[in-house]
Amino acid sequence: MSTLTDTATVEDVLADLDRDGYSIVPGVLSGEEAEDIRKELTTIAGPIPYGRNSFEGFHTQRIYALFKKTRLMDGPATHPLVLGVLDKVLGNYQLSAPTGILIGPGEPAQVLHHDDGVYPLPRPHDEVVLTCMWPFDDFTEQNGATRLVPGSHRWTDRRPDENTEVTIAEMPAGSVLFYVGTLWHGGGANQSDRPRLGVVLEYAASWLRPQENHVLGVPPDTVAALPERLQELLGYNVYPPFLGYVDGRHPRRLLDNG
Repeated sequence: MSTLTDTATVEDVLADLDRDGYSIVPGVLSGEEAEDIRKELTTIAGPIPYGRNSFEGFHTQRIYALFKKTRLMDGPATHPLVLGVLDKVLGNYQLSAPTGILIGPGEPAQVLHHDDGVYPLPRPHDEVVLTCMWPFDDFTEQNGATRLVPGSHRWTDRRPDENTEVTIAEMPAGSVLFYVGTLWHGGGANQSDRPRLGVVLEYAASWLRPQENHVLGVPPDTVAALPERLQELLGYNVYPPFLGYVDGRHPRRLLDNG
């Protein structure tokens, strides 16, 4: 498994994505930034119940409506490296399923899947989903680091062999893991004695319906105070030429008018 350095460029990440379907860039956030986010999200997760099914994880807490509950992920969501990669891979895009994931001790490995599987698109197809996983604990094989299947983004009609084709995305807190929506992957088993926290920021082409309805999930008065680019990522956008308008106008005008 290859890992870039903290000086990685958009072109470096794109080369990894083309070859392997994923790319790891360490040191995108400082240790202090990562620790501040870990502390806040761990507190937010406190009262959240465990998952309702094996996919969510019966020993895993998930923070949905993330941008309603914290401002500390605004920067990672709009990081220049992230947006630069998204501009090349998806073109026009919005957040789809931003989720804090606190995998608890004893959680078994998640089933391998690909994130664009929620859309009825036959493979092969152009990429319509790009996901960024941000670790806020060091990700190790022991505590449930994301499992990846390199090269599986090019497959059309088979499932991976979990015993021979899986790579473990070990990386320090403050890194970012990019992976395309066609790549087979899944959360790992947490065999440690403490939870591990990561945040998935999944983006989808803005002509697709996002998995989470941010227009309802994040109050409009909260969105009105956010930077324009983040407003667009939360659904207040128009896909050219006119998908997403409201009463013939750009949806962000509703925020401007209060």
